[in-house]
Amino acid sequence: MTSIGYHQVALAQCVPRTSQVARASARFAAPRDGAARPAQRCLLPRKAALVGLRPAASRKTATPTTCSAECNSGVPMTWSQEAAPELSGLTAISPLDGRYGAKTKELRAIFSEYGLIRYRVLVEVRWLQMLSQLPQVTEVPPFSAEANAFLEKYLETFGLEQALEVKAIEATTNHDVKAIEYALKNKFKELPELNAVSEFTHFACTSEDINNLAHALQLKAAISTQMLPYMDQVIAAIGKLAADTAEMPLLCRTHGQAASPSTMGKEMAIFAYRLQRQRAQLAKVPVLGKIAGAVGNYNAHISAYPEVEWQSVCHEFVSSLGLTPNPYTTQIEPHDYMAEMFQSVMRFNTVVIDFNRDMWSYISIGYFRQRTIAGEVGSSTMPHKVNPIDFENSEGNLGVANAMLDHLSNKLPISRWQRDLTDSTVIRNLGVGFAQSLVSYQSTLRGISKMLPDGPAMLKDLDTNWEVLAEPIQTVMRRYAVPEPYEKLKAFTRGQRVTEESMRKFVNDLEDVPEEAKAKLMALTPMSYIGNAIAQTHDLTAKLADVEKTL
Repeated sequence: MTSIGYHQVALAQCVPRTSQVARASARFAAPRDGAARPAQRCLLPRKAALVGLRPAASRKTATPTTCSAECNSGVPMTWSQEAAPELSGLTAISPLDGRYGAKTKELRAIFSEYGLIRYRVLVEVRWLQMLSQLPQVTEVPPFSAEANAFLEKYLETFGLEQALEVKAIEATTNHDVKAIEYALKNKFKELPELNAVSEFTHFACTSEDINNLAHALQLKAAISTQMLPYMDQVIAAIGKLAADTAEMPLLCRTHGQAASPSTMGKEMAIFAYRLQRQRAQLAKVPVLGKIAGAVGNYNAHISAYPEVEWQSVCHEFVSSLGLTPNPYTTQIEPHDYMAEMFQSVMRFNTVVIDFNRDMWSYISIGYFRQRTIAGEVGSSTMPHKVNPIDFENSEGNLGVANAMLDHLSNKLPISRWQRDLTDSTVIRNLGVGFAQSLVSYQSTLRGISKMLPDGPAMLKDLDTNWEVLAEPIQTVMRRYAVPEPYEKLKAFTRGQRVTEESMRKFVNDLEDVPEEAKAKLMALTPMSYIGNAIAQTHDLTAKLADVEKTL
């Protein structure tokens, strides 16, 4: 909107309806006699005030009042006075917990505050159990079967009620990890054997010893139970699409222009293979962890029990959690593996974006039709529309996912000296990029499920582009030493509409080309000039199985 347009709208909203825009504008002009205007509160939105407009004097019968945002927008004033509603799918700020909540719910137990608390509790309990197995730590004797059963039951039944107890303690401590330590000590009071060693809870640990292992377990769970299975579904769906269209020739387009033909199946196989490579690289990223104390040197551990080989013990503990020990750390695990992980997901997502855009384009030119869903609406005003909304939704959400994952990849590996706190608030968003990705994968899968390839439409396109045979003809002419083969085909086809008849005449008139070679060229059509595209597609399953050998 231009500045004048904005002023007119602002004036029309703030000045009484009986006054037209022109008259209202006149009243906002400076007094002709140059007299000072009495101070008033501006009746216009801030933007209008900033561009130099000054409010006119109020009518004699009116009381000057501030024009609220609701006055300008038509929103009822009661809306701004409403108390904050209870959190639900309708009131959540993020669509991941609202509109898309059903698509991301499996991640809640992993990446929510509750999930993080639960993984922290797991690490603290397992560490205490590890201490009880060290003969040098005589103050923590080996736990009895009863004590271990008590701890296992606590972990197995840990739920929202227990997490709320932790949050209640945190309200006093203002420290989330310390609150878990206190919650565990309270729980241990129920069993004298554990209560006797409760001061060894969180022994020699810094908060990041617990946090980095909890985050690693979160990521490992999300990758293994959600990300990789959904990636496999996307790859499988595209692979099936490739198999179903393996022998359907299509006109390729390079730079948006007609190019040598292929098959739809082979073009789909390309995406399946690309995605499989990124999926395999994600699966190979080691998930690292540490429990090496405040600066990574086991200082506190050694000061208390110098006779224990703490580095070996701690590496064994990290391994017992299914993680890979990082031998060199500061207070924090440096998060390099997280960057590797996120960037693998980003690359997978980028390939899916490429696939979404190609499918969108194939739909737009009629190579695919979309299966209609009863009751579904494509446009609020154009009843005929069947829009490729699933591919569009996926593309948009993948952009958001990659933006978050990119920030995490660039930020988390950087920490001043032995540790600063900038990673703490950022790392709470671990699940956001994954959740956006899952929403996208489900949208892509839904889009694929609606696809109906239109073979006749692809053949029709090929039949109107015989000029694509210029490539094989000039190549055969080169074989038989025909002078200037490329230049002759260029003059014949470039920018020209070539028909079957004109192309056959060109071939028939060729000199210096053996009749047998001519016959093969005469039999060639845009529909049959597809190289080994069909064979490549049929070989996809074997190639996908061999991907890891190429990494």
